Amino acid sequence: MEKIHRVLIAEDQPLLRGGLCSMVRALPQYSVAGEARDGVEACSLAMSLLPDLILMDLSMPGRSGVEAIADIKRQAPQIRIIALTIHASDMHMREALAAGVDGYVLKDTSFDELVEAMRVVMLGRPNATLDEYGARHGEPPGLASNVQHAQTWSALTCRERTVLRLVAEGCTNREVGEQLRLSPKTIEKHRASLMRKLGVSNATGLVRVAFELGVLALPEEAGNGVNYFI
Repeated sequence: MEKIHRVLIAEDQPLLRGGLCSMVRALPQYSVAGEARDGVEACSLAMSLLPDLILMDLSMPGRSGVEAIADIKRQAPQIRIIALTIHASDMHMREALAAGVDGYVLKDTSFDELVEAMRVVMLGRPNATLDEYGARHGEPPGLASNVQHAQTWSALTCRERTVLRLVAEGCTNREVGEQLRLSPKTIEKHRASLMRKLGVSNATGLVRVAFELGVLALPEEAGNGVNYFI
């Protein structure tokens, strides 16, 4: 008898979450193990349910999908995770890959493409989007453009990576704190840690390093000019 893969759906939009659940239930080789409305709930349910696969929205409130992926992978690396997102830029793929994601699917993809991504990820292979990322860079997926950048990136915690991007985008400590639901004092501590690790002394230095690491999208990647927080 063919194994039934248990899937956790993590999506904050009720309509999309319901649609994903209906899709999974329609597939004979999959079942819905549970539903999560944010990153915190996704981590909790992942540890209690231990699903085979998680479909993880990257733009959930409270805790980013990237942070949730990293936390889950540290505790249960056997769980396969596919990121669901509106972001097609290499910057966002790099962040998800650094967290340990197994697959990356855009939300405007077709039903058949998502099902295929689920199939190949459960076989232990990256899906087509991640294969294309590796081909563009001439390197295995998930690596920074050179060894030095990879080492610098790996030295940062997931929270520090998020703070770096938001600060480099021009957010104040208060604005970063509001997005992450942390106090300005806590954000200041993260900024101090970032400056120490990156060898800079001010926000200008953080912006420069953010561009060097590919954390910020170039103007042509910015689309409609809105900065989305994953």
